[in-house]
Amino acid sequence: MPFSRTTPLSRRGLLAAGGAAGLGALLTACGSGGGSGSDTGAGAKAGGPWSFTDDRKKELTAKTVPSRVVAFTGAAAALVDFGLDRQIVGVFGETKTADGKADPQAGDLAIDKVEILGNVWGEFSIEKYAALRPELLVTHMYDPDAFWYVPDESKDKILQLAPTAVVTTARVPMTQPIEHYAKLAESLGADLTAKKVTDAKARFEAAAENLRQVAKAAKAAGGIKVMAASGSPDLFYVSNPKVSTDLMYFAELGVDFVQPTKLEGGDYFESLSWENAGTFPADLILLDNRSTALQPKDLAAKPAWGQLPAVKAGQVTPWDAVPRFSYAGAAPLLENLAKAIQNAKKLS
Repeated sequence: MPFSRTTPLSRRGLLAAGGAAGLGALLTACGSGGGSGSDTGAGAKAGGPWSFTDDRKKELTAKTVPSRVVAFTGAAAALVDFGLDRQIVGVFGETKTADGKADPQAGDLAIDKVEILGNVWGEFSIEKYAALRPELLVTHMYDPDAFWYVPDESKDKILQLAPTAVVTTARVPMTQPIEHYAKLAESLGADLTAKKVTDAKARFEAAAENLRQVAKAAKAAGGIKVMAASGSPDLFYVSNPKVSTDLMYFAELGVDFVQPTKLEGGDYFESLSWENAGTFPADLILLDNRSTALQPKDLAAKPAWGQLPAVKAGQVTPWDAVPRFSYAGAAPLLENLAKAIQNAKKLS
């Protein structure tokens, strides 16, 4: 998948053969867990009504707090960082690597204790999802009413099985989705005053202030121009720091980013042919580290990549293009970026 967060339908792929077969029977088997909107999910723990207003400004309600949550892997990992555990029963999105280890996006999620409904873009088993008796579906929302990693071609069938909560993850600073995932976790029973959470927040705040000071010092010394990018076999994608929520926050802290000019893909990026990969001069490259993007060892075969000044100077650092929206997930990103800027030299 290229850098775009809005990959066209043609790239999503279809469900496995027979994916929708037997859905009606499964819906019936789910009992009250198969409703939509504010219906109560089967197996929810007792203790009073639940409500949460997500980033569509849609109020979700249930008679009891949802205790069977299915989420995009990165969203599940964020909820775990805020203190949820047994409530996460299923995930979708890159969760396991080819060797069976946890994908970096999974964070501290216990991947062997959850049902994986799909491990790549476009995969989402409706049968497995229904069998989990889901009470809440959680995912990112990069664009209005776009449910991250929920295939468009089967979205209607998936969304009728349980209420869905989405958190906006574009065009706002990264602190907003972090705060919203925290509130969602708290509504589901997480204790935000737990030491694990408060320590992570303190680390995040210290890292943010450190990055601010590093960026300030870099500017005083002549500036370090940073480019966030992603490579594919045919194209080189330069990210827009005015849309990507993490880059937007880094820019607020003073990081000087390359600003692409011919935006596409919902204004998320500019795509360049490899012959034009050097269009935007940069002193430091943040390179998309997802398994769906080409990594330095792959890019070595691209002559244009090797000619980029930042590559020649060894000033390339990994970039979590879909970050984990929690204090624990984001703090290392701030720390690593600050270190990369400190170690970078101005090249132009």
